[in-house]
Amino acid sequence: MREYNGIERPEFTPDWITELKDDEVFVFGSNLAGMHGGGAAWVAFRQFGAVMGCGVGLRGQSYAIPTMQGGVETIKPYVDDFIAFAAAHPELFFLVTRIGCGIAGFRDREIAPLFADAAGLPNVCLPESFVKAVK
Repeated sequence: MREYNGIERPEFTPDWITELKDDEVFVFGSNLAGMHGGGAAWVAFRQFGAVMGCGVGLRGQSYAIPTMQGGVETIKPYVDDFIAFAAAHPELFFLVTRIGCGIAGFRDREIAPLFADAAGLPNVCLPESFVKAVK
């Protein structure tokens, strides 16, 4: 465990997230159309404020990163935008799921390097598999 903003946080993003603290944001893989029909996107829609039709950015306590539009190179700009957003919002704590590693079909070793710069942000929590792949 670690502490951020005086609150105990996990060292790595849990495999299953069913509730969030007030300042926490669920970061999930989406599609550009924002059709949150399965996987973590469905959880984000049902539980954390993701909006159908919005496939990018912050809505409620969720942050969508599109992963279904092509190869890893098409995901990178959205991850870069997320990292800049997280750095600009230290009042929030971001729990990044294994974006792109479910329905989109990528492997952790393909997606994890996109989050290398996020690993140094104290308000971003990454999946253990991403951290291991980046090291």
